[in-house]
Parts: sequence; structure tokens; C-alpha cells
Amino acid sequence: MLAETPSAARDPLFQGYLEHLAHERRLSAHTVRSYERDVRALLELVGAVPLRHLQPAQIRRIVSQLHAQGLDGRSLARILSAWRGFFTYLSRDHGYEHNPCLGIRPPKAAKRLPHALSPDEAGRLMDLGAGDALAVRDRAILELLYSSGLRLSELTGLALDDVNYRDATIRVTGKGAKTRVVPVGSYALAALKVWLVERAPLARPGQQAMFVARTGARLSARSVQARLKQWGLKLGLSGNVHPHALRHSFASHVLQSSGDLRAVQDMLGHASISTTQVYTHLDFQHLAKVYDQAHPRAKRKDK
Repeated sequence: MLAETPSAARDPLFQGYLEHLAHERRLSAHTVRSYERDVRALLELVGAVPLRHLQPAQIRRIVSQLHAQGLDGRSLARILSAWRGFFTYLSRDHGYEHNPCLGIRPPKAAKRLPHALSPDEAGRLMDLGAGDALAVRDRAILELLYSSGLRLSELTGLALDDVNYRDATIRVTGKGAKTRVVPVGSYALAALKVWLVERAPLARPGQQAMFVARTGARLSARSVQARLKQWGLKLGLSGNVHPHALRHSFASHVLQSSGDLRAVQDMLGHASISTTQVYTHLDFQHLAKVYDQAHPRAKRKDK
């Protein structure tokens, strides 16, 4: 695996690079130690080969060796980044003519399936019971995250007029300032209406944010994360309950019910469908099922 040797530590180029990271780039001590470990390993692996003479083929061979020893794609990507930075420094400060790490890609890392709550766990999380105004707000947040698969930044950025109660839709602004309209289930709409009653005396005059803190200001992302974690612990749910877990749960449950990958891609605001595919191993086919039929908490009551 990645060895650390005294000989590498004595290399003046190596020491100069560490000083560059610490004093010029002002990286944290933890980050400098990470770069130090990775570059130290490179110096050991190339042995007596002069750094000026290293070629891309040699770097590829080293990467292949490390991969065969068990390092995954993510670790190798980090290592290659450190090596590229080292040679960039050598080119700038020591006249090196080429960077042998440029254009070399690590093996693809296996995609990790995100943690998702089961439908029963999600239902338990929504059932907060009676509480104060903040509990009412939190239930609306939970219902909305799970109902519509919002990102945390999309949730905290919501304004009062972003929700269309008549059409049961919500307008959100996602990554790249792209706006999309997504459906909202009846449970979430009902929870929002209850919250609006509690919100009125809390919100500062002119405040247009949908979710506000006890102070009346817009609720911060950090506060949402902390509150959800607290509710998860209080309700005895396994794992860390966080906003993205509810987004994952939304995607997984709708896909399991409908198999409509394209529809979920649109609702999540993913630019590429390959990003959406991480939520399941199933071989999806495009089905003409509507949102109300797919989502376990979006079924509308008969009028």
C-alpha cells in the first residue's frame, strides 16, 4: 500500500512543496498532512527515477499497482490530485517542463447507494404529534422534503408565493439557478397550511421566506439539519436523519412504485439521468403512472 519513508522526507523538493502548501496556499494542517502522505508515497514508488524523467505511462503503471493493492477510485483520484499539484509546483518554481499526471484518470469508483428510509420509517418521522409552533414548522419541512424531493438549499430558499395550493405544485430554484415546478402531495400541503397559521406571529414584517426561525428571520440550512437530526434521535430512527436522506427516500420510493426514471429525474432536477439511476438497481421501463399513484404520501382524498 502507500509507504512512508525517511528518504522521501529528506528530498528538498518535497520539503519545499510542503512549505508552499502551508505558507503560500495556507492550507489547513490536516490537508497538508494528506498531501504529504500522498506525495511521499510517489517518491517512494518511483524509486531512483528522476522526477524530471517521469512519463505518463509510468504514472499509469503506478496507479494500476495501487488499484491492484486495493485502493478504490476515490482514493486514487485524491492521490492523483496531490501528484498533479506537486508537479505544478515543480513546473512553476523549479523549471520542470511537463506534468506526467495530466490527463490520467483513476478507475471509476463504484457508486454508493444513498441511504433511504423505509416507507414505514418515513411515516414515523412525519408523525411528530402535538407540539409548539416550531414542531408544526418542522413537520411541514419533513413532509415537503419527502413529498417533493427538495434539496436543502431549495427548501430554505422557498418563498411564500412559490407554493401553488390550487395546482398542488411548488416552484423551486435549484443548482445553476435553474427553476423547476414539482408536484406536492396532499399531506405536505395540509402541513404547510397549518404552519402558515403558526408562522404569522413569528415572521418579521415583510419577511417572504416560507420557513422562519423563532427570531422571525429566514431559517438557515444548518438549523434545518440540526432539527431533523434531533427528531430522528427522538423518534428512535436508525442512522442520521438529514435533508438529503429524505430526498433519497423520495426518489427511491417513487422509483420502486412507478419505475418512471425520467419523471423522477425531472422532479429531482438532475441534469443527467445517470445521476438518478443511482437510486435503484432495477431495469426501469417508462410507465405512464402519475405522481399521486406513485408516492406513498401523495394520494389525494376523494372530493
